[in-house]
Amino acid sequence: MPAMRVWSHGLGAFGTNCYIIACTETGESAVIDPGADSPWLAETLAEGGLTPGQILLTHGHLDHIGGIASLRKLTAATVAVHGDDATMLTDPMRNGSANFGMRITAPPADRMLRDGDVVQVGSLRFTVIHTPGHTPGGCCFYYEGDGGHLFAGDTLFAGSIGRTDLAGGDHGALLRSIREKLLPLPADTVVYPGHGPTTSIGDEAEYNPFLSNLT
Repeated sequence: MPAMRVWSHGLGAFGTNCYIIACTETGESAVIDPGADSPWLAETLAEGGLTPGQILLTHGHLDHIGGIASLRKLTAATVAVHGDDATMLTDPMRNGSANFGMRITAPPADRMLRDGDVVQVGSLRFTVIHTPGHTPGGCCFYYEGDGGHLFAGDTLFAGSIGRTDLAGGDHGALLRSIREKLLPLPADTVVYPGHGPTTSIGDEAEYNPFLSNLT
């Protein structure tokens, strides 16, 4: 399988992990969850000679979409989000920014993702895994090459799970998503969460206190 390069950086007041992924075979790239305006994005893309063709969103909360508009000014990247979160991009009430006295919006999605869809970045093939719970349209992007890589958004963290006390959250649904769709992945799968450090499926299955009754 082709190799994947990953750059990551915490953006904005919430320290949301933004990921740039690139196919080493073709040079094509994408950005996952550009949560806020940041010179890091433009600088890293320029240094790598990258022009992302897609902006992939794990969900529609304000801290994962805040940098989309400025990134679109730099590139012609299309925006992809699960259909159940699509209206969050243009609605400050639904994406939560209105609760903080802000009105963050993003361009409407160009592609509505569904569970099982494949997102192609060069020769890299990512499977969309719909993981409702944190939001109705929360999803993860899974690449099985190089030992397995999962961009998990706010579904699963190192030692924790996504919060479910916001509008549209469902704790039971989140636990089902993790149990049925994430824990069956290979234990060595690297997990890139929406906040905090990377981890692995095996470590979370064994040590995550929120998952102790799921394994």
